[in-house]
Amino acid sequence: MESAKKKDNAVFYISLILTIGIVTWSIVNQDNFSRFANSLLNFLTNKFGWLYLTSMFIFVIFAVVLAFSKYGNIKLGSEDSKPEYSTKSWFGMLFGAGMGIGLVFWGVAEPISHFVKPANGIEAGTAQAFNFAMKASFMHWGLHPWANYSIIGLALAYFQFRKGKPGLISSIFIPLFGEKRINGPIGKTIDILAVFATVAGVATSLGLGTMQINSGLNYLFGIPETKLAQIVIIAVITVLYIWTAVSGIDKGIKFLGDLNLVLAFALLTLTILLGPTLKVINSFTNGIGLYLNNFISDSLHIEAMGDNSWTNAWTIFYWAWWIAWAPFVGTFIARISKGRTIREFIGGVMLAPALVSIIWFAAFGSMGMNLLDKIGLEGLSLAVANPSTALFKVFDYYPLSTVLSMITVVLLGTFFITSANSATFVLGMLSSHGDLNPSSKKQFIWGIVQALLATSLLLAGGLQALQTASVAAAFPFIFVMLLAMVSLVKALKEEKI
Repeated sequence: MESAKKKDNAVFYISLILTIGIVTWSIVNQDNFSRFANSLLNFLTNKFGWLYLTSMFIFVIFAVVLAFSKYGNIKLGSEDSKPEYSTKSWFGMLFGAGMGIGLVFWGVAEPISHFVKPANGIEAGTAQAFNFAMKASFMHWGLHPWANYSIIGLALAYFQFRKGKPGLISSIFIPLFGEKRINGPIGKTIDILAVFATVAGVATSLGLGTMQINSGLNYLFGIPETKLAQIVIIAVITVLYIWTAVSGIDKGIKFLGDLNLVLAFALLTLTILLGPTLKVINSFTNGIGLYLNNFISDSLHIEAMGDNSWTNAWTIFYWAWWIAWAPFVGTFIARISKGRTIREFIGGVMLAPALVSIIWFAAFGSMGMNLLDKIGLEGLSLAVANPSTALFKVFDYYPLSTVLSMITVVLLGTFFITSANSATFVLGMLSSHGDLNPSSKKQFIWGIVQALLATSLLLAGGLQALQTASVAAAFPFIFVMLLAMVSLVKALKEEKI
């Protein structure tokens, strides 16, 4: 117990010092931080784009093969264990933690961006550009991110509930390195890396959510879009997410997960009914075909001789973003998945959310690109010049725009809180030797740190700095996740089927 306590303190304090150091740097020397962030972003995307692409593709293949393998019926827990949460609540919590804010932020902005400025060789504003926009959006928000989450989540749930190991990322590697090494510097390094990746990844989405909430409040109530307003929004939301995190999963986090599902379903349904309904259905049908037909080539597409600027700016960034979120979302999904089988876990984590995301982009993307005849390519370009306001500008051209905007702002707030309180809970776990119910004190500290990091990154350079922090935090975790697959397979081979 004494060694475990020392490990708690080492992971907690080193992670905290590392994070506070970056926060301080970004506040004290904003220009220097932004320059460093930009050069790091360019270096990683230009030199290691191939690694992001191949790793994410491997995650998808691994998850699918494992789901259909002889290990699919193995339970994440004892043979008589039952799921702790209903399927609806389980899905609501993992979906809200996984990508809620991002869907609302990019639902309109991304397809329009691809439509007005597609990859090389495609003419903007054409039917070909429309198809490309849908296919690219489906790719970025479909199977890849959720397969990525399932790798860490499944491995952690297996070792945590079936093998009785601590709820730490490092526990996954016991079959490879042994308990002694995992309780030493190797394990600490992995857990510190996971904590830092979690804080940086969540801060990225909190920054995005803050800007869009500010845009919505500006649209609805005339509240100015300023740094001061964004700081106030972060402060208010921080109080709410720390409070719900400390309340525990069964109360605060589960309730918000259920609420998110209702609000998101209401907004999606209204969008389909009030928007170009037939175009939504057709673009979903056609987009699914294009997505599946080109899945392998698109997953591994990178030019050896040509221009990779579009791939670097979009696909590589997204893969880095999802990998940065993997330790947080994976740990949280593992925590709420006791009693489910491996096949049920992969199906629930990978297929269901991917399908909802694809429907979401078909609805909101069609709604946005349908305005081509009304406002032209230049008007669409202006609409997405600031992605955080794009959704509200598009709503302006449809019935019940105020109602849609009101639901969106409330949904952004609940998604914001869900992501942050889930992360706060997970950070408490990761810095408390995997305690499934971490102390309120540690959750409070991490809640404040997340708010400070999101605020400082916004002040230091807005979205660009947030993107870069995410990419940088994700890179070393690629290797952690590849090794996690090897370790899980090694442990599964010892199971008696």
